[in-house]
Amino acid sequence: MAINIVVPQLGESVVEARVARWLKREGEAVAAGEPVVELETEKIDLEVGAEQAGVLTSIKHPEGADVKVGDVLAVVEAGAAGAAPAAADTAAASAAAPAGSDAKDGKDAQKATPTARKMAEAHDVALSAVAGSGDAGRITKKDVAGQIHAPSPAPPRADTSPASAPQGPVPAAAPTPPPLPAKPAKPAAAVMPPPAPRAPGTRAETRERMSKRRLTIARNLVAAQHNAAMLTTFNEVDMTELMALRERRKEAFKQRYGLGLGIASFFVKASVAALRAFPRLNAEIQGEDMVLKQYYDIGIAVGAPQGLVVPVIRNAEDLSFAGIEQAIRVFAGKAQNSTLTLDDLKGGSFTITNGGVFGSMLSTPILNPPQVGILGLHKIEDRPVAIKGQVVIRPMMYVALSYDHRIVDGLEAVQFLVRVKELIEDPGQMLLEG
Repeated sequence: MAINIVVPQLGESVVEARVARWLKREGEAVAAGEPVVELETEKIDLEVGAEQAGVLTSIKHPEGADVKVGDVLAVVEAGAAGAAPAAADTAAASAAAPAGSDAKDGKDAQKATPTARKMAEAHDVALSAVAGSGDAGRITKKDVAGQIHAPSPAPPRADTSPASAPQGPVPAAAPTPPPLPAKPAKPAAAVMPPPAPRAPGTRAETRERMSKRRLTIARNLVAAQHNAAMLTTFNEVDMTELMALRERRKEAFKQRYGLGLGIASFFVKASVAALRAFPRLNAEIQGEDMVLKQYYDIGIAVGAPQGLVVPVIRNAEDLSFAGIEQAIRVFAGKAQNSTLTLDDLKGGSFTITNGGVFGSMLSTPILNPPQVGILGLHKIEDRPVAIKGQVVIRPMMYVALSYDHRIVDGLEAVQFLVRVKELIEDPGQMLLEG
């Protein structure tokens, strides 16, 4: 009996995908639930498998083809004929594998999808240590990602007796955090490969097709400029007090939560406070209505290998500093490992983007539709500033707020940014006000 492999539902507002890679070829055996093809969408990549074991008899769309939800990707002739070659391959691999742990790893590799094996090799993960969640215990990409994100041994807790407790404001305690991924490496600036040698006088060109994600980014950015009355206002923030607080509390914070204390959590907290004061920046336009949101889902722009993504910290108003730092760390790890889900990227009421990690001094961030506000952070630089009639050197950061002038007045935007500035320059306010 012939079984069609079709493009599944891809999530909210996603109706099209691209065939990125065929994991099986025509005539090859497939097991029930085994991934057969990888699809690339505007948000995430996903694998599509066969519902029943059999032989892949026909591929309907080549790699690089665009397909829609419900399109037939391939046909599998179901039956025992397809299961026998796979079983034989597994038996042969088991016979050829050496005794001991290597043999076990060999068997586990046979039970893993090609994408899962590739991810395991890239992150030096032993497949023997991964529990498979697929049919018949098959190891999937998601299972390997879970192993990569497995928790490390808990750090020793700091002595909280009165004699040793730190003095002054300390970030509020967070619930016990879920497993964290390995800390991702600091993002490096994009470096173009050196040009290939060429003969004098030649003028070479290359043509590269844009990915679905890059096309979507391009479409959304152009739409934001065409459909919104977008303006940007600027200010500068003296980071002295915040950096001093971080320096004083970072070791106690790390011992207590197993996390580094960065500046992002302070800007998320400050943004939530400012959004409460100026609610139209936490809104969106629907027809002739303004939808003012009573929750604060803060998107954090993250540079990923496949392009910019904006995972969302939901209900940021309910999280402690540790909870926010933890969420950002998890999202950064998922972005680098290409394991972000559609739920991670869905929604958002306001966005923060930090070009400073790449060295940006000043920029005008573009709105992330349908949101009407985005806060841009930049590089911290020591600069001479005048304070009480004296010129002193202070660590300064330029901040930028882009907003939709259709519902946000310039006065509101300026006051919002001033409120963020006030909270960052006196971070104790955030701790006292919660």
